[in-house]
Amino acid sequence: MKTLAVAFAYNEGDKIRRTCARHPPDRTYDLLVMDDGSTDGSVESLQASISGLLVLRNPRNMGIGSAMKRAFEFAIENGYDVLVIQAGNDKDDPLEIPRLLAPILAGEADFVQGSRFLPGGGYGNTPLYRILAVRLIHPLLFSLIAGKRVTESTNGFRAFRVDILKDARIDWRQSWLEKYELEPYLLYKVIELGYRHMEAPVTKVYPPHAQGYTKMAPITGWWSILRPLVYLGLRLRH
Repeated sequence: MKTLAVAFAYNEGDKIRRTCARHPPDRTYDLLVMDDGSTDGSVESLQASISGLLVLRNPRNMGIGSAMKRAFEFAIENGYDVLVIQAGNDKDDPLEIPRLLAPILAGEADFVQGSRFLPGGGYGNTPLYRILAVRLIHPLLFSLIAGKRVTESTNGFRAFRVDILKDARIDWRQSWLEKYELEPYLLYKVIELGYRHMEAPVTKVYPPHAQGYTKMAPITGWWSILRPLVYLGLRLRH
């Protein structure tokens, strides 16, 4: 299957360079950096240093959901069969991509969600409050609303068949899915519509706080990740 891996970046500095450098040179997939309006010059030198690297840029910072939509359109327009999503701040391990791809390539799954909480997965440099949120609170609420138990519902490290994006019942182009909403929205719709969903163990190690721990802002970022559960659970959106 023709496969595209996408790393998303916004002013990630050396972190996006390390992310790309960790991909094996003999990779069996295309690698794309989706730059969401960076102004730190971190992406400009990447294509010269990483063989075969593709780069897309938003003219300004528009949000991770908007950047994902751009990458989704690119995958559809260029005939890719499978899409892999990862963070561009060096917290996901590209060498674990085969774990996400294997069930899809074997015809066993349509959507494989990475989970740091499965046996074989792991995490590091993560504050306790964030562990409580991503290991207990969000997966519990998500599982209740989706009707299927999941161990991870906020991890953006995942792989899925591009045909999912062509399903008219999954309206990922909606204007309210511009920030962090798109990731849980897509996972929910996949489960709701009966696509073959699986989880695979992955690791997620956050960079030191001084290097830019996360782009998610308190309160507004948390609401962004919870909003799809409220809207979909109450049938306020589709």
